[in-house]
This record gives sequence, structure tokens and C-alpha cells, in this order.
Amino acid sequence: MKKPELLWLNITVFTLTGLITLIGVPAYALMHGFDGWQIAAMIIGVAICEISITAGYHRLWSHRSYEAHWLLRLALAIGGTFATQNSILHWASDHRRHHRYVDDDQKDPYSAGRGFWYSHIGWMLRDYDTEHDTQYSNCRDLQQDAIVMWQHRHYMALVLALNFGVPIALGIWHGDILGMLLLAGVARLAIAHHMTFLINSLAHIWGKQPYSDSNSSRDNGILAFLTMGEGYHNYHHSFQRDYRNGIRWWQFDPTKWLIRSMAWFGLAKNLYRTPSERIEASRAQLLLIATSRKLAQLPLADALIRRLLREYENLLNRINEFSQAKKQWLEASKNSVMENYDLDDLKRKVETLKMNFLQQRKNWLLLNQKIICS
Repeated sequence: MKKPELLWLNITVFTLTGLITLIGVPAYALMHGFDGWQIAAMIIGVAICEISITAGYHRLWSHRSYEAHWLLRLALAIGGTFATQNSILHWASDHRRHHRYVDDDQKDPYSAGRGFWYSHIGWMLRDYDTEHDTQYSNCRDLQQDAIVMWQHRHYMALVLALNFGVPIALGIWHGDILGMLLLAGVARLAIAHHMTFLINSLAHIWGKQPYSDSNSSRDNGILAFLTMGEGYHNYHHSFQRDYRNGIRWWQFDPTKWLIRSMAWFGLAKNLYRTPSERIEASRAQLLLIATSRKLAQLPLADALIRRLLREYENLLNRINEFSQAKKQWLEASKNSVMENYDLDDLKRKVETLKMNFLQQRKNWLLLNQKIICS
């Protein structure tokens, strides 16, 4: 079978930026040295590139996790262009296909099933895309965004202007143009590229699966630190519309913090959060599977299996009762016709059902812990 054609532009960019970063930058450091301003410019540049991809290309445009003011959209579009990972329209189209066909070696553009190298960078080195949907039919909504289409039409010109213009301007200000081109230009681009690429590759190989085992995605705190919070990838694949990837307060997710901060300043709104009961239902289902596998290895475990299933059904019932009551209360809160005492009654009902749900979750977790540790 004939191999797909090589994409020489991509190969050239990845090869040159990689070699210059690994060889040219250390050589220049030994011969001339870099100062704090140059190192800071590189680090800040990497951060701008990464956060523009995660908050813009990914959570805003690919998943519509929130709505953004045009000023924020413009800033994220320019930062994403600086990152040089294709236009918003093209990137989002590939990413939506990835979620729709995750792990399908024929339809997922960067399927982890084809190996680390392929999902990390190999998929961009050859023309594996046999469909070539030049109309971007899965991104009709994005084609209504003037900023998205402006960036798409002028993408190459913007890439060249930003990736050469910014480092050269910084070099003129600093007094070392070549040093800035190496660090704030080439090294910044190579590092930002591979940090993002880790989500397509390593985040489907290394880590835990607390929410779903239906695909290869993993949660990994180390990767979250390297990728502006994108490392909680199992959560993201389970609840892809959520503007958060790290849902706990202690989980490192600067993208979430940025989006929330922008909402405080009126630059973002309608931030979507997955209801907690949906999250707990997914965790409970996965825990049921794991504990059932453990019980299958034990003799005379029929009674425990029945008890486990009973507690699981009770938990789902408590979750559904709480979810329906909360939905009813939220809808009633928007209805100005409702009397205050009716709203108070609904609120008390929600609080009671929430306590019942939390108590049943505690019982469920204790039972599973007891079985697993036995």
C-alpha cells in the first residue's frame, strides 16, 4: 500500500525548530550566553502560546465552553497564531473529529491507537487525511465568527509577521536580535508545540481513568502542570463541554482560572459547568466495574455482589432525585411568578435531597473500600 504524501512544510518547520532548539540554542548559550530578559521572553512567550491554544482554540472555539467578548477572542486568536498550530477553523475541525471518533484509527486524526509517535507528531508529517473537508462542515458555527474567519484567511501572513516580528522587535529593544530570535522565537515555538502535542499522545497513555474507561484518555497532574491544565484529560473526554479540566480547587488548571477571571471583568460569560451529580454518576459507574472485577475473583461473593448492586442503585436514585429537584428549583428561580415561600420550599427540598445523596455516596465509597481492601 502506498504511503500518504509527505507534508514537507510541516517536516521542515518541526525539524528546523527542533534542531535549532537542541543544538543552536545551547551552542549560542556557551559562546555568548543568555540573560534573564531573554529567558523571561521565552517563558512568557511559551505561556502565551499555550494559554491561547487551551483557552481559545480548545475550550472556547472547539467546545464552546463559554462565550467571550470580541477583545478576548481577538487576543486569543493572535496568541494562537503565534503558537503556529494552524488556523482556529482547521484546528477545531480536527479536534471535533478527534472527540467524535476517539481511538478510531481510521477517523480520529491523531488516534492514540496508532502509537505515541503518530499521535504526538507523526499524523502531521504525512497527508493521512483522506476526506479533506475543505468546507469544514463540522464547524459551521465558527464560520459565523468574524475573528475566526479573518484569522483563517490571513493565517500565513500573520504567522510570519508574529513569529519573526515579535522576536526581532524584542531583540532590537534588548540589543541582541539573534539571541532573541533563538529563545523567544525558535525555542519558544518548539517548546509550545511539544507541550500541546503531549495531550494528543502521552495524555492517552499515562495516567488514571477516574471517570471513564471507554476511551484511552487519562488524567495526569504532571501533564496538567506542563499544559496549562489540559492534563486532566479523562475528565475532559467524559465532560468535554466543561470550561474546567481540573475541577478540584487544588488541581492545576490556569486555563480555568483565566476564563473565570475574564468573567469577573465582563470579558467572558455563560461558563458551562458539568453538574456535580453527573460527575458522581460517572465515577460511581467506573468504581462499580472495578469492584465487580475484584469480587469476581472471590469465592462465595454472591451476597456481596447483590449488596454492591443495591447500593449502586440507591446511589443512582439519590443522584436522580437531587438532580431533578435542583433543575426544578433553578427553573422556578427564573420565574418571577413564583411566590417566595414556594421557592423556599423547593430550596429546602434540594438541600435535603443533596444531603441524602452525599450520605449515600459515603455509604457507597465505604462499601467499595471495604471490598477492595479485603
